Amino acid sequence: MTVPATFQGFRIHTDGGHRAGVETLALDDLMPGEVVVKAAYSSVNFKDALAGTGQGKILRKPTLVGGIDVAGHVVASSDPRFKEGDAVLCTGSGLSETRDGGYSQYVRLQAEWTIALPAGLSLREAMVLGTAGFTAGLSLLRMEQNGQSPDMGPVVVTGATGGVGMLALDILTRAGYQAHAISGKAEHAGFLRGIGAMEVFPRDTLDSALRPLENARWAGAIDNVGDPALAALTRVIQPYGNIASCGLAGGPGLSTTVMPFIIRGVSLLGIASAGTARGQRDQVWERLAGPWKPAHLDAICTRETSLEGLPDVFPAMMAGQSFGRTVVRF
Repeated sequence: MTVPATFQGFRIHTDGGHRAGVETLALDDLMPGEVVVKAAYSSVNFKDALAGTGQGKILRKPTLVGGIDVAGHVVASSDPRFKEGDAVLCTGSGLSETRDGGYSQYVRLQAEWTIALPAGLSLREAMVLGTAGFTAGLSLLRMEQNGQSPDMGPVVVTGATGGVGMLALDILTRAGYQAHAISGKAEHAGFLRGIGAMEVFPRDTLDSALRPLENARWAGAIDNVGDPALAALTRVIQPYGNIASCGLAGGPGLSTTVMPFIIRGVSLLGIASAGTARGQRDQVWERLAGPWKPAHLDAICTRETSLEGLPDVFPAMMAGQSFGRTVVRF
């Protein structure tokens, strides 16, 4: 299989002002990498919307191809672990941050961060999961490594109608947990129950949790929101429960006390999915393709788009109007 002389990619420029769009590229325009992949699918994450609209300082280089996820087939490889035709994926790992990302018909990847597609997942399913599903899975892995178990009681997910939130509900349910959801979109409560939420609570549920310690309500939490929901969660998690902090859709602040940590032994776990070590990365994908594989991926993927359609997707996500996962199809 050969790479054509030119192909299309969604490129972002930050020098002299922000601009982004589909451009004609050649392989030599991309940063070096041992594995060349013909992309089949990518996905849209909040981080992609920040980069694509210029509303967040994501890129650490003046010009990069966008897209923090990609899945496809190997075209060429100088690393013996990969051969032509292999199905592979890559999420995070510097894509669209320090390296050219996955919004391109052909992508150069570092072999160190290229994952052989696990048995049990298609390329499309891998990108319905993408960074969102990986983040949700990593959150649960970290929680379980710190003692979380289903018999402790329900785990609540904030921002439940976003990609991470939906996938977290489905993953928790598959892993044997009682999953509860908090969402500001009451019209989607039925959908959330359909993908695994046993209880659905409105966004203002946490507004009254103002004292340093409130009645313990949940055994753990996966928080996509940040301030002020995260602060409130620290006050309502039962002793020795875990909170996985993996998002900041509501804001980056955190105003709380040490009392939940030193009186109840609550643990606050930071989930930095982009820089996850390879060993843990492999563990998460093994579970996502196996016992934790969400049962409702087709329902959670609510939209498909092309490279040309990305500028229409980003603003809605930034405005909090996104619902479920958007897959980019090449």
